[in-house]
Amino acid sequence: MLNVLIIGPTNNGKSMIIEKFQRQHPHVSDADQEHIPILCVQMPSEPSIFRFYTALLSVLGSPLKPRMPVAVIEQQVLALMRRVNVKILVIDELHNVLAGTAGSRREFLNLLRFLGNELLIPLVGVGTHEAYLTIRSDDQLENRFEPFVLPLWEVNEDTCSLLASFAASFPLRKLSNIATPDMARYLLARSEGTIGELAHLLRKAASVAVETREESINQRTLGLADYNGPTERRRKFERELG
Repeated sequence: MLNVLIIGPTNNGKSMIIEKFQRQHPHVSDADQEHIPILCVQMPSEPSIFRFYTALLSVLGSPLKPRMPVAVIEQQVLALMRRVNVKILVIDELHNVLAGTAGSRREFLNLLRFLGNELLIPLVGVGTHEAYLTIRSDDQLENRFEPFVLPLWEVNEDTCSLLASFAASFPLRKLSNIATPDMARYLLARSEGTIGELAHLLRKAASVAVETREESINQRTLGLADYNGPTERRRKFERELG
């Protein structure tokens, strides 16, 4: 099966894409049978096969009996996934695999191949650039996973459209004229190009707009917003440590 690897910087909307995909393909209950077309699981911080299968059982809503061997848990997971008719398995935070030893990383990459071959369903890996490095370390998996990169936002029509959506979503009394190339350039420079940071900055500016009765996101409210970008926050933290 052809798999997909969604790669992007932290705080740039990867999890939002997964959540929207799940909403578009919701769980369906039919009599006593539940159907889960899209099964999403987060890669544990400790990338062991036992913890991964345990996480799968949790999202499947099945209790884990104590002292169950991994082989038994594996068969239980496979049987449940077939029973609820899983069509796609999404693994978020795939880059957590790198937190393990070389041996555990190899075991997990073998597990990905096994799941794809056994269930005959596509796998979707989601993570940072490190997730791509993980998959690339295995020639067979690299050929099976098609990378899809979520780049940083740039000054273009898509970003202006995004800013217009943000402006319309805030319950302010006056128009926030932020959907312009100049404003996009300013906002992206401060937020360093990720949608999460951009949303954080605009929320701070909207709060200032209410508090000052400006009722609009503009240069003044943005300037008063209590917001620092990731680099400035990092520098501030390092100064405090020093």
